[in-house]
Amino acid sequence: MATPARPRLYHIVHVDRLASIAADGCLWCDAETARRMPPGTAIGMSDIKQRRREELALVSHPGVRPGDCVPFYFCPRSVMLYVIHLRNHPKLAYRGGQGLIVHLEADLHAAVDWAEQNDRRWAFTLSNAGSYHFEDRCALAALNLIDWDAVQATEWQRCAEGKQAEFLLERSFPWHLVECLGVHSPEAYRHALDALAASDHRPPVAIRPDWYY
Repeated sequence: MATPARPRLYHIVHVDRLASIAADGCLWCDAETARRMPPGTAIGMSDIKQRRREELALVSHPGVRPGDCVPFYFCPRSVMLYVIHLRNHPKLAYRGGQGLIVHLEADLHAAVDWAEQNDRRWAFTLSNAGSYHFEDRCALAALNLIDWDAVQATEWQRCAEGKQAEFLLERSFPWHLVECLGVHSPEAYRHALDALAASDHRPPVAIRPDWYY
């Protein structure tokens, strides 16, 4: 599969995190989130988050760790969402399943344009940035190195590493760049609308069962 003309980006959060994200005007990287301790439910694996903050680093930007960046996948229905859906991973404290997990969707080129206008470093990886052996790049011309067939695969068991390619933006990701939200059910839809009621930026919310397991 060729590189999409306008690659889309997806970040997942628990719906009870939306209000604080909108109030702050951005998503914070994990290192900053760990310092700020915002309200809401954490859905990641603490050991991987710690590794991303303390052990791993980007080759394209020496001194920058994955945990210093806000991560996005290039697809909804990610491998991580599947782990959340199963509710049985021994290293995942969250056991609430996927029902109240929200996808935040953005445009890659808009994010890169904003980053370059605001002196923020960005990169993308060819696999999971929480692993010890990921590769990263910081040039749009290298997007063809991503395994786009794996990214778009619905049966991804044999290509899970490629499906977990990430876009990383240093420190924070502006809330105004989030173009829409995808949710699992009418219940999550209502929660999302309530959370955004006081926000100046209210991206459209849609029930997207095809983004879930």
